[in-house]
Amino acid sequence: MPNIKSAIKRAKTNEKRRLRNASLKSALRTAIKHAEQAIAAGTDVEAAKAAVQAAQRKLDKAVTKGIIHKNAAARKKSRLAKKLNALSAQA
Repeated sequence: MPNIKSAIKRAKTNEKRRLRNASLKSALRTAIKHAEQAIAAGTDVEAAKAAVQAAQRKLDKAVTKGIIHKNAAARKKSRLAKKLNALSAQA
């Protein structure tokens, strides 16, 4: 445990940030999973589009907050869009 006042404060803020980041990352993974499940179901293209848009919005927010790297977000968005385009071409 830190003894110096600034180190104590730093430990507190690090813990707060860790918890916030974990929460945001979890919500991001859930949104991506929902989008992939909507695409895999393949029944409702509009619902899949909405789920993908929500996931892309979460990815963009995660980048601005520094949760994930911008290239990782771009890669995930691209893969979701590719799956969605394949579904809409099929329907």
